[in-house]
Amino acid sequence: MRGTFLGLYLLLTLIGYGQAKYPTDIYRPPLDIPIILSGTFGELRSNHFHAGVDIKTQQREGIPVFSIGDGRVTRIKVSHWGYGKALYIAHPNGHTSVYAHLQKFSPEIEEYVKKVQYQKKSYEVEIFPDISEIPLKKGDLIAYTGNTGGSAGPHLHFEIRTSATEMPTNPLFYGLEVRDATSPTLLGAYAYPLSDNSQVNQSQEKVKLKYHRQADGSYLADKVTATGVIGFGINTYDRQDLAANKNGAYSLKQIVNGKVYTEYAFETFSFPESRYINTLIDYPHYATYYERIQKCYKEPSNLLGIYNTLYNDGKIDITDGLSYNIEIHISDLAGNTTKLIIPVEGKNQEIIIPKKDDKTDNYIIAKKPNNFDLEGAKVYFPANTFYENFYIDLKKGKDTVTIHNSKVAVHRNFTITFDVTDYSKEERDKMFIGRLDKNMTPGFSSTYKRGTTFSTRTRNLGTYTLAKDTIAPRISPKNFKDKQWLTNYNYLSLRIDDDLSGINTYTATLNGEWILMEYEPKTNTITYNFDDIILDKKQCDLEVIVTDNVGNSSTFNSTFYRN
Repeated sequence: MRGTFLGLYLLLTLIGYGQAKYPTDIYRPPLDIPIILSGTFGELRSNHFHAGVDIKTQQREGIPVFSIGDGRVTRIKVSHWGYGKALYIAHPNGHTSVYAHLQKFSPEIEEYVKKVQYQKKSYEVEIFPDISEIPLKKGDLIAYTGNTGGSAGPHLHFEIRTSATEMPTNPLFYGLEVRDATSPTLLGAYAYPLSDNSQVNQSQEKVKLKYHRQADGSYLADKVTATGVIGFGINTYDRQDLAANKNGAYSLKQIVNGKVYTEYAFETFSFPESRYINTLIDYPHYATYYERIQKCYKEPSNLLGIYNTLYNDGKIDITDGLSYNIEIHISDLAGNTTKLIIPVEGKNQEIIIPKKDDKTDNYIIAKKPNNFDLEGAKVYFPANTFYENFYIDLKKGKDTVTIHNSKVAVHRNFTITFDVTDYSKEERDKMFIGRLDKNMTPGFSSTYKRGTTFSTRTRNLGTYTLAKDTIAPRISPKNFKDKQWLTNYNYLSLRIDDDLSGINTYTATLNGEWILMEYEPKTNTITYNFDDIILDKKQCDLEVIVTDNVGNSSTFNSTFYRN
């Protein structure tokens, strides 16, 4: 009963806070279908927090999208990756709503965008319409849901930002109703010794805690013995009703002997700070097991502004002979809460598991620039490339070098420069810098060529090599054949792919005129819609040219007929 009252209190508090700070009655939903989420605001993603909510679209594309309020279109962006086709609407109250991964825009906006694409002869465009060009009323059709860009399946990515600062805020604060009576799920809990003289259960390394569920629904961990400065971390997810998706929780609170040490919530954040997610999670654990452990304490390099309460950076100083009661509360926005209780006894014991020795010949001072000579290559790390000091593992070589491993998070781009003096100009023309994957296949890393040096800027540690690509991309028709009558066809579709350096550019003409081909890199497909141009000839000559990242080029020619 006590847990029920606590959950109700938290729910009313959160709702009251949201209503006081955010208007809940001025916007309509962006879709006319039940709002079911496949992703929540602030959800932990790769190197960033999720800036909106992902709304499920019944596993299909083409569902109408509506403007949530009066406003005007201020930005339209079409890109192969990222948000794909995205629309930005500024509202009179200072908010901007964002709609992403769209299949296509409304007919009026689609015509406007295609006009620009044909003017620039480019599928990828970014447009900033004048203030009076595309006015909208609340409920106006603006687009249709899709799966463009970096989307892994059909859905609508939806955001609400403050126009002045471009900071995203949790859209659920604005009256977007989502059914949720399910508490977050606890997947794991961990204790961390944080100083040289700290230990947890006779270990100076991270310890996974054992716990069991109690009759009231809370979890009780086995007693922990420790001394020195320690911290805790949890692995969790949250589910809303009507969906099986493992989404992110809204807030976390850590209480030590009745005092709140840590409390943070995903109400809002700024895009520049988003990459500091790598300091919130146990990054080496994530890189190894693809599990995100959220730390209940704050690292010195953590510059996130999500914290509402932070005492002693959330770190707990355990004294020999004293007892501590730790509570970790994980909540969703509806007020459903999961509680973990961790009893800790201060006890100085013999260390059985010492801290691992990771010393190498090279040491990184994070706040200073660092240069290293790797024989055939050099690597330069600007100041603050990394979040903390560490011993870096470097392997030298002539055309292949290893720069540590992926278990260390990188905040800023660093530069790798190879000396290619020993290669002829003809060889260099077809070469690039590639990062080797687990199958030792080089993935293209943007390569800047200047004389006898190649360089690349990257945020990925690992093994880099000089690779050569002499094979041109492949082009093949998907839905038609040469000399075929296509009178009743709505579109042309071709497959383009390259198995090494990757596709850089593509272009297509029909009877000598440039045509818009929409590129979907997830399926290696380019598509032309016959509605774009009125064809005045029965015989149509198609030419498609595709070039990879080192200049290898292929040309495809075909003739078809239409009445």
